[in-house]
Amino acid sequence: MICHLCLLVVFNLFVFQCHGGCAEVDSMTEAVAGEGFLLGCISCKKREEVSARATVDWHFKPQGEVEFRHIFHYDHPSANILHQDFSQRLEWRGTKNKDIQIGAIYIHNVTFNETGMYRCTILRTLFLSLYNEHVTVEKDVELNVVAVANRELTSVISEIMMYVLIVVLQLWLIGVLVYCYKKISEEYEVRDANKALKAQAQLSKDNSDGVQIE
Repeated sequence: MICHLCLLVVFNLFVFQCHGGCAEVDSMTEAVAGEGFLLGCISCKKREEVSARATVDWHFKPQGEVEFRHIFHYDHPSANILHQDFSQRLEWRGTKNKDIQIGAIYIHNVTFNETGMYRCTILRTLFLSLYNEHVTVEKDVELNVVAVANRELTSVISEIMMYVLIVVLQLWLIGVLVYCYKKISEEYEVRDANKALKAQAQLSKDNSDGVQIE
């Protein structure tokens, strides 16, 4: 019984990995000049079964300035770059349907002038049975553009720990599978032995009855 529960846990772990839901992960905040950078923006619906439609707007406030510039608008399937400084350098990397939950954009060939605050605004309309609900979500990303990528010690340690955890989990799963295989094999061997003993006992009984009849 314990072994079957272990197998069920292993199966659920694999299913969870294959069918993960929406998760609101913060955007990275450091870009390297001359390279591309993904500005992340995720807003998950609280109820997946409710249909919705959303639009996404990105605004940019350069370092040292006080006002935002409207640089990008997405209304499926149309993506529009609205500021000449980003002309032909912004690419939609979010959800490619009307029910947007990921509003990410990709900046090609980042420059130092793009250091500053980016604001992602998701305007969502939820189509409920009795009425339509309008929801506005704003997420800010403080972007720093550097000449060479910096890797903090905490980031390196976190990455190492992640790989160690993955290896440990894999070894644990392999150990569980081997243990369960041995337990199941032992159960089948015991069951076959019991069947053989019962068959032998029945045969002896039949032979004994036959001798008495004669």
